[in-house]
Amino acid sequence: MSTSARSPKLLDRLRHTLRRLHYSYRTERSYVHWVKQYILFHRDAAGQPRHPATMGAPEIEAFLTYLAVERNVAASTQNQALSAILFLYDHVLNQPVEQPIRPVMAKKPQRLPVVLTREEVKRILDQLSGVPLLIVQLLYGAGLRLNECLRLRVKDLDFAQKQIIVRDGKGAKDRVSVLPQSVHLPLQEHLRQVRILHQKDLDAGFGEVFLPDALARKYPSAACEWPWQWVFPASRISTDPRSSVMRRHHLDPSVVQKAVREAARRADISKRVTPHTFRHSFATHLLEAGYDIRTVQELLGHKDVKTTMIYTHVMNAGPYAVRSPLDG
Repeated sequence: MSTSARSPKLLDRLRHTLRRLHYSYRTERSYVHWVKQYILFHRDAAGQPRHPATMGAPEIEAFLTYLAVERNVAASTQNQALSAILFLYDHVLNQPVEQPIRPVMAKKPQRLPVVLTREEVKRILDQLSGVPLLIVQLLYGAGLRLNECLRLRVKDLDFAQKQIIVRDGKGAKDRVSVLPQSVHLPLQEHLRQVRILHQKDLDAGFGEVFLPDALARKYPSAACEWPWQWVFPASRISTDPRSSVMRRHHLDPSVVQKAVREAARRADISKRVTPHTFRHSFATHLLEAGYDIRTVQELLGHKDVKTTMIYTHVMNAGPYAVRSPLDG
């Protein structure tokens, strides 16, 4: 069994199953990483990695406890590792774990989100230009997550209805958010430039965008059609790590992260600012403006309103909208 544990065959089966079930490449990399760590963690008397088929709930518990106690991982990281291992047993080994798994749980910190004031948002936007500016305007103006924004396709923008369709967001859910009126003209000009780039790609024998397998089979010509193209394409064509096809992917998140970090530095903002900070600010500013919390919940795509309620603690009115007695 130890030879099989070291063989790439099991991980290849894991990759194939994740792709067949349409998991994202990001999830694939994460699941493969954690399954590999789980295998390498458990060794037999000869010091060889054990095959997962010979293990079960006790070994999973031990590995997850090690992550929490020895490596001090976050609760979300521990949960991700658990999801990866259970996926392996359920979908690859066809050996579901029936026993309960009760590891030492990583502590889930109760942290309040970092929120910018409207004036701070303006100062950062003033330090941005070009594509990063457009993206950050959508993060703040529509409450999008960075990956949701980068995965937008041309057909997801509805200028007439002033809305953005967010496809396959967190929890594999679609939702609708607002398309800010103030970005209509710059976004339309940006799309004109993207269309010129797309035509150049077509002329060069490229121009095919990634589509999930089911869509690619159902609409074989859609990958080259304009409505399916990325709103924010990468600057160069690259090789798809899954299919080895040469195509233009969407912009890498690191481009926006670096631009935001630098803009916050130039704007002299003392808070820790990331692209996700603008989503937090979007929610908080809507609540401050008097919008119903259920409306904000829908725009953000939160499953539970309790998640949205965290923003009531960081509104400009102060925690719980309490006025300090000192100010009286």
